[in-house]
Amino acid sequence: MSADPWPEGVARHALATVDSTNAMAARLAPSLSGPAWIMAGEQTAGRGRRGRFWASPRGNFYATHVMHPTESPEVVALRSFVAALALRDACVTLTGMPDAFSLKWPNDVLLNGGKLAGILLESLGQGGRVQHLAIGIGVNLIAAPDPSLVEPGAVRPVSLLGETGLRIAPAAFLDTLAPAYARREASFTRYGFAPTREAWLAHAARLGQPIRARTGQDLREGIFETVDPSGALVLKTVQGRQAIPAAEVFFQGGSDASGD
Repeated sequence: MSADPWPEGVARHALATVDSTNAMAARLAPSLSGPAWIMAGEQTAGRGRRGRFWASPRGNFYATHVMHPTESPEVVALRSFVAALALRDACVTLTGMPDAFSLKWPNDVLLNGGKLAGILLESLGQGGRVQHLAIGIGVNLIAAPDPSLVEPGAVRPVSLLGETGLRIAPAAFLDTLAPAYARREASFTRYGFAPTREAWLAHAARLGQPIRARTGQDLREGIFETVDPSGALVLKTVQGRQAIPAAEVFFQGGSDASGD
């Protein structure tokens, strides 16, 4: 299926090599008059969640959407769900395989149960206001990390090429992702989080199943019941219903790391 046209009013910066697209977004943000996508062929210092190194071989997808949001920081942070849905939309459009892609709380896209992509949100602000938001996205288009290099027990990494046989160029992926994000962003801006939350839950991995959530040294087990209106993970545990705003989720005893 072909992608929709590039969204009006959104700039595009394609670079050969950067330290990380999120870092470049932070440098460019003060000079931007509107939203922009920054894509790099290679990252020399890609970052994941909690500062983890994010391997960035050429041929995979590394891009950041940078914008100047107007909402409170709590609402701005919900764009991780907007980005996840847009990323899944793009994958489905390019492959025609809707059943193969699912969403892992808080910010990963899975393909056939393996980790295909991660999302990293970073913001700069002061006085309770977010000056700019960078939504970093990394997708294993042609290569996935060696499982031996991944945190023990993590969801297995996979690539789009390895799982589907499809070779998608990073520029073509961005051509599909940018309009997909624009559509999801328009819904979020106009209608709030509720429709985004409902759509995300429709594609959530392990919904209604036992999972474990780790926050620091605290590990909680329970049934993944839902995501609440604040974006928190809701577990049904033996101690009762618990809302967890931030954690790493374990599937089959493993945790996962996400990045840009």
